[in-house]
Amino acid sequence: MKKTDADSIIAEAHRNLQQRERGYREQALKLFPHVCGRCGREFSGKRVRELTVHHKDHNHDNNPRDGSNWELLCLYCHDDEHSRLEDAEYYDYSAPSEPPESFSSDFKPFVSLDALLKQKNNK
Repeated sequence: MKKTDADSIIAEAHRNLQQRERGYREQALKLFPHVCGRCGREFSGKRVRELTVHHKDHNHDNNPRDGSNWELLCLYCHDDEHSRLEDAEYYDYSAPSEPPESFSSDFKPFVSLDALLKQKNNK
């Protein structure tokens, strides 16, 4: 199968991303203790690979040398962090919890409740 220009561009972008990620991951592992920033589990030896670098502002291009935009998270906490973000976008938690002011309804579910209660008590 012949590689197209688009395939070459995509492959190069993936290589560049992996190289960039390796760079800031190595820096973060030197800067921070090998502990998950959420659950507090410690990682050593081969298990260090289970730590990921999470970008606090979710911008993977924001990589200050001092690590101020990073935190080390284990795979589970990192997945949880991103799933919460996706859930918030899906459910639009920023939407108002009350109906807008223009909302109106003529429905009055308890309008005759008083009469029903009196009728029942008189029996």
